[in-house]
Amino acid sequence: MKTNAECGVRNAELKGKLVRPVKLPLILRIPHSAFRILLAGALIAAGCASPAGESVPVTIPPGATLEAAVDSLAARGIIEHAALFTLYARLHGLRGALKSGVYLLAPRSPWSDVVDALERGRGVEARFFVPEGLTLAEVAAAARAQLGVPRDSVLAAARDPELLHSLGLPGDARSVEGYLFPTTYLVPLHVHARDLVRVMTREFAAQWQPEWEGRLDSLHLTRHALVTLASIIEAEVRYDPDRPYVSAVYHNRLTRGMRLEADPTVAYAYGRRLRRVWEKNLAIRSPYNTYQRAGLPPGPIGQPGRASLLAALYPAGVPFQYFVAQPDGKHIFSTTYAEHLAAIRAVKRQRTEARAQPAPDR
Repeated sequence: MKTNAECGVRNAELKGKLVRPVKLPLILRIPHSAFRILLAGALIAAGCASPAGESVPVTIPPGATLEAAVDSLAARGIIEHAALFTLYARLHGLRGALKSGVYLLAPRSPWSDVVDALERGRGVEARFFVPEGLTLAEVAAAARAQLGVPRDSVLAAARDPELLHSLGLPGDARSVEGYLFPTTYLVPLHVHARDLVRVMTREFAAQWQPEWEGRLDSLHLTRHALVTLASIIEAEVRYDPDRPYVSAVYHNRLTRGMRLEADPTVAYAYGRRLRRVWEKNLAIRSPYNTYQRAGLPPGPIGQPGRASLLAALYPAGVPFQYFVAQPDGKHIFSTTYAEHLAAIRAVKRQRTEARAQPAPDR
């Protein structure tokens, strides 16, 4: 890496060659001189560059040309002097269609690092799959299993107040719980925990639609409250068509000042998945126990997908206040408590009959 003094000397020498204005036709008649000057400028820029700021994701779509990739790099502040970088990249063998993917690069990275990353393409990336409904602790465990990122590092980054503020999360968010959008990611090998958290929360922000803000006003909910509700819906629903009806039950209960009595919030209070929530589990003292406390818990209990966010935003227009899950994952919805008790009895009969069925022959 050249020092600032060395860079200044080289720039002065280069400017000395350009004191006399040169008209375009003359440049075309002396291509070798122009080439040497451009090459010198490219080498100076490449040698003197140093990363400034934290890495940002840059997406190279399938079939992108070098010129299109350079435009993306320049737009994200990764490189300056796009024309010189294009020349530098071609001299170093980078040309034609590039391998698509998501690259994490720091602004003003050395050009050699950028070219190296684009040359290796998907070879420098790993696939990271996050299904809907995982808790923050489970996402951290998945990062360790799939990417080799230490679990504690992910949890520390996810709860870092400075990082939360830089990501633009709501002020009442104590962590990134609920904002790590569930999908499949392509991330660099050996990605750092903070960069992983940053990429996932930015994907959540990209999924959030501007028109949803107006909808929040009509529901009288903050974004954080909405994400919290969506995370509960995500944890409750196994049969997709039930989402807007489960959402309706919770909205109706919130409007009437009733406790949500959502089993997944009790499991979250325990800090682990429960095979089943029993009566004894309902006594746990926690702000997340919606059997004991009215209203929404302090924050999300997992990562909701787009379908659950939409269900929370647009509940079905029905008067249901209760539901109970059947063995097949579908729910029975009820308006009155008497109807709900009858539904519970029906589900118990279904379970009894299912246990009485002989095991299928293998």
